[in-house]
Amino acid sequence: MIVRLVKLRFRESEIPAFLSNFEKVKEKIRASNGCLYLELLRGEDDPFIFFTHSHWISDEALQNYRNSELFKGIWAETKTKFSAKPEAWTTSSLEKLS
Repeated sequence: MIVRLVKLRFRESEIPAFLSNFEKVKEKIRASNGCLYLELLRGEDDPFIFFTHSHWISDEALQNYRNSELFKGIWAETKTKFSAKPEAWTTSSLEKLS
């Protein structure tokens, strides 16, 4: 399993549109082949920063999603709202406690 973290910083005026769009597409993202988990986080100290946190069965599954028409449409809509360059990390889960 891999874990994908993406840091997004938005212009304040664009946050409502981003949240509205995320509400529309979140179930489609989660239903993508190989997506095991999806979460949207918001910064406590900086409310203009959001993180997407997702779990994927493999890097291949993540790459298939990133090359999908779904992702391309979401990204085209989302990237116009940024106030800073997004950052992304693909990580391997080593240990998890619940």
